[in-house]
Amino acid sequence: MKNILITICVMFLAMPALARDYISSVGSSTVYPFTTVAAEYFGKNTEFKTPVIESTGTGGGMKIFCKGIGTNTPDLTGASRAIKNSEKEMCASNGVTPIENLIGYDGIVFANANSGPKGNFTKEDIFNAVALNVLIDGQWVPNPYKKWSDINPSFPNNEIDIMIPPPSSGTRDAFVELVMHSVCKKVYGMPKKGNDGYKALCSAVRSDKHVVQMGENDNLIIAKLDDDDNRWGVFGFSFLDQNNDKVKGATIDGVEPTFDTIADSSYKVSRPLYFYYKKEHVGIIPGLQEFVDYFNSDIIIGEDGAATDRGLIPLN
Repeated sequence: MKNILITICVMFLAMPALARDYISSVGSSTVYPFTTVAAEYFGKNTEFKTPVIESTGTGGGMKIFCKGIGTNTPDLTGASRAIKNSEKEMCASNGVTPIENLIGYDGIVFANANSGPKGNFTKEDIFNAVALNVLIDGQWVPNPYKKWSDINPSFPNNEIDIMIPPPSSGTRDAFVELVMHSVCKKVYGMPKKGNDGYKALCSAVRSDKHVVQMGENDNLIIAKLDDDDNRWGVFGFSFLDQNNDKVKGATIDGVEPTFDTIADSSYKVSRPLYFYYKKEHVGIIPGLQEFVDYFNSDIIIGEDGAATDRGLIPLN
């Protein structure tokens, strides 16, 4: 252990041009507002500098975070899903020990402009709108649905127009798992294990004009929804909560996304949120352990905390 600590210190000291006296964080666009408010409070109320926060997406953040140790790499990364085994292996191969912190919960919403029609969907409706292949009369076929009324005659006769996060997004991962895989397993009875075609059928999203992959900036989705009453978007509940003057969330399987329905688990399209920090950077980067403790405090993630005010669903 002593030799490991000496090696880490030597690595930091060998990079004077890159030395820094502030905390650096990357990661999830969903976790970004919560990390940002924690950083703002930390900078105002402690002797340490305000941490610098960058939104890169969960997958992108993990790649940067696990790249190695030293002042040219971030100290923390936010994640809207748990770290994957492949990411753990990447971290380990580069000498990084990620320490996990669960900060709260968030819902995945299917939303449109306040001026648009009220959405009342099942998970299967949404699957049929976004999936590359759909099940019709017991056969998997390329998605033929162009209008919402093609899926359900009671739906508006409008073109399907949906914006979703990119594959690097933890929100996208959660949407695929909680909506698309849920339909495959619970509605269609498809086993995931030992099924070579499961990923192609249950994870693949159409890439035509009806489903458009956006970048990591959820605020851009909000802006585009506000411009078109018939457009729908997938993003985290916290962004819905912060923009409820512009957009509203659809009911899914009879439950509306609200602070209470996510907290009591009746809204089934929800997921935990995390941040990870590098064990190797503690004691090297000024204020890192103090920021971790501050972020985990009731001041930030408690029932009346600053992050809770911005839409985080607290742990208790």
